[in-house]
Amino acid sequence: MAETDSSFHITTGNNNQKIIRAPTLKRGKEETSLSNRVKLERVLGLTVSSNSGLDCDPNTQLIAYPAGCAIVLFNPVKNKQSHLLNTSRKTVSSVCFSPDGKYLASGECGHVPSVRIWDLSEGTQIAEFPGHKYGINCLAFSPSQKYVVSVGSQHDMIVNVWDWKSGVKIASNKVSTKVKAIAFSENGKYFVTVGNRHVKFWYLEYSRSAKFKELVPLMGRSAILGEQRNNDFCDVACGRGCTGDSTYAVTKSGLLCEFNNRRLLDKWVELRTTSANCMAIGENHIFIGCAEGIVRCFNPSTLHFITTLPRTHYLGVDVAQGLNISHMASHPKNAKYPDAIALAFDEISGKLSCIYNDHSLYVWDIRDIQKVGKAHSFLYHSACIWGVEMFPSMNDNTSIPSGSFLTCSSDDTIRVWNLDFTDFQENNSLYRRNIYSNELLKVLYVDPDFTYLKDIDINNTERSDNTPYDSRNGVRSIRISPDGKHLASGDRAGNIRIHDVHSLEELCLIEAHDAEVLCLEYSRFENNEKNLLASASRDRLIHIFNVNEEYKFVQTLDDHSSSITSVRFLNTNNQMHMVSCGADKSIIFRHLQSNQFTRGQNAAGKTTLYDMEVDYTQKHVLTACQDRNIRVYSVNNGKHTKTFKGSVGEDGSLIKITLDASGILVATSSTDKTLCIYDYYSGECLATMLGHSELATGLRFTNDCTRLISASGDGCIFVWKVPHDLVVTMHARLSQQAARAGKKLNGIGIYSAHNEIFSQTNVEALDPNANSVPDNDYRFSVGPLPLWAKKQISEKDVPAFEAPRILERPKGRWAQRLDPSDKRLDSD
Repeated sequence: MAETDSSFHITTGNNNQKIIRAPTLKRGKEETSLSNRVKLERVLGLTVSSNSGLDCDPNTQLIAYPAGCAIVLFNPVKNKQSHLLNTSRKTVSSVCFSPDGKYLASGECGHVPSVRIWDLSEGTQIAEFPGHKYGINCLAFSPSQKYVVSVGSQHDMIVNVWDWKSGVKIASNKVSTKVKAIAFSENGKYFVTVGNRHVKFWYLEYSRSAKFKELVPLMGRSAILGEQRNNDFCDVACGRGCTGDSTYAVTKSGLLCEFNNRRLLDKWVELRTTSANCMAIGENHIFIGCAEGIVRCFNPSTLHFITTLPRTHYLGVDVAQGLNISHMASHPKNAKYPDAIALAFDEISGKLSCIYNDHSLYVWDIRDIQKVGKAHSFLYHSACIWGVEMFPSMNDNTSIPSGSFLTCSSDDTIRVWNLDFTDFQENNSLYRRNIYSNELLKVLYVDPDFTYLKDIDINNTERSDNTPYDSRNGVRSIRISPDGKHLASGDRAGNIRIHDVHSLEELCLIEAHDAEVLCLEYSRFENNEKNLLASASRDRLIHIFNVNEEYKFVQTLDDHSSSITSVRFLNTNNQMHMVSCGADKSIIFRHLQSNQFTRGQNAAGKTTLYDMEVDYTQKHVLTACQDRNIRVYSVNNGKHTKTFKGSVGEDGSLIKITLDASGILVATSSTDKTLCIYDYYSGECLATMLGHSELATGLRFTNDCTRLISASGDGCIFVWKVPHDLVVTMHARLSQQAARAGKKLNGIGIYSAHNEIFSQTNVEALDPNANSVPDNDYRFSVGPLPLWAKKQISEKDVPAFEAPRILERPKGRWAQRLDPSDKRLDSD
């Protein structure tokens, strides 16, 4: 009997027959789904808009809050995150832990939203209840954990009670006003909802037939409000322990009210604040979140004031200067503070989690209520993020730590982030780890008045006419110069600002455009070339500036007929080229001649082009198209050379496209809120990701190819971990490229190919669009050929193999009927 190789897998069938399986066999092999290949590693941001979006579990000390379509589970003990992803791509609006901490209920907004129950031990969804029309404002577990109550938005205003383990709705009723909060009594006999001029007690006394399981009306009784009947009640909590018969509610005007077991407003106390937003309760403390960063603490038995928690950072704080906790005590005169909008109290560990409307999260240690300390804090963007930029790998640079990246936002800030805690230089004077937010190294405030740092949309459903939003605020685009010295940013008013990266001093302000700056691009700095900056705008103009002459104006190009979405510089044959694309469906190729760019080829497409990227060889440009395809064009002749799909979905358009440093992987963002990673060479989809509640406006691979960073209109930054096998492939390709170019790898094992120009003989093998020519290792027979062909071959010196010719496009009307991607007539 022959011996079996040990690498083969041997199993025993039902009839005791041995089955030997080859390790390379693909048949019957379980493959990892595309959506599970790339894991979400970190979320920098949150989308909490009310107290229903924050909860904590005393059993595990986990803190849950939504970030777009993801739920972040933060462990303050380990200082780590885990995540739940809502595959329905609906924005998570509310979260609630079960009393035993094993399950989490979530509500969402969107068409036909669902209540979802998650098993936290497995991280999977185990139940779903689509019982509302357009949104779920709040939800709560009953103390017995048998029921979940959900309240719909003002569009349906329905209160549903679910027996979630049985999967049925047991009771339902409508309310007359928008419900803002819900709370269960400690004994589980009733729950309370509050809203504008609304405090109502709902009782779970029902006679439900076990045989037919019919739905019964939910019984409710309104509270007796007396002279406070016209107040807007924004949050509610039921008493614990000795105050279990009491119910507490807080009004927007700043009153803390107590209701007795007869639903009567028994007493109230003024909070001495301009407005109150949220509350959290324990047996001995009630915490009220108010405007201007104020959190007050009261005794639930007597409503006597206990203390006021320390204030957070002031708006406009320089986080890099916060090296010790004493920095939080120093505040400038007339400083402004964010409003507290959500509170969650873990009475066992003595931690109070608080979220503010500048999208910051603080975890306060209140074990000694008279000496409150800060356990954790995080500062995030408070508005739409428009762009992500990786800081280039510079071996001689010490200003920004390696691995740092920048983001720009409509909150008028540019922020510098770094996730690598090990590789950090403590002697850095400008970019430092700080007490405010570990990942946030620096905040550059473009607006000196800090007008847009607060998210004014929160708790403001009816926006007034004098709102400061005029759609012209915010930093729309950013770009770092190839030498890492300058940071260029364009705002939504058309201005361009240049900052020195080492000092963050503003070098110049350029009033360039009449509309928002959609794209900024530096040329690749070479000793023999001009260093240029190009800006493209919605006003259909491209401006060129000379970096070496203090950004002196050089040229204006006006040959696009619509918004210009992307501009790229590249060098081929020792000549500088510039390529631009826009909403007019055209790609214009230009080359530098006598210090001016002259127009060359013009590639006209059939769809709007939203973004563009240059491949590693600098011979081709990739475009993100409205029809979800990626089209590749040759720089030399402007012809379309390749097309492959850029999204797995059948809806939406491609918005962003980016290549990794090796030029192997292409990452795309679509308006259906999904992200995809493709193999540039084969066009195969390698992974899909979801989690953002708005489209991803920024997309970048990190310099070491291990992460993909996406930023979205929901104000959140997602950090995705690239699979190890893909990282190994990219590292191997980078090593090959470095060897061909005669360069050395940097300290982290990655060669920075940024701004390097390689000879054409070296990059031919790396060109995914080049026609491959096999080796001439076989005989070429002319036997089967006709006589006229044999005669031509005998007259010419023909090589053994000739690369296939590219099909030429027909002229005239036929050209419009031919798809260059498959070379087939539309009528075929």
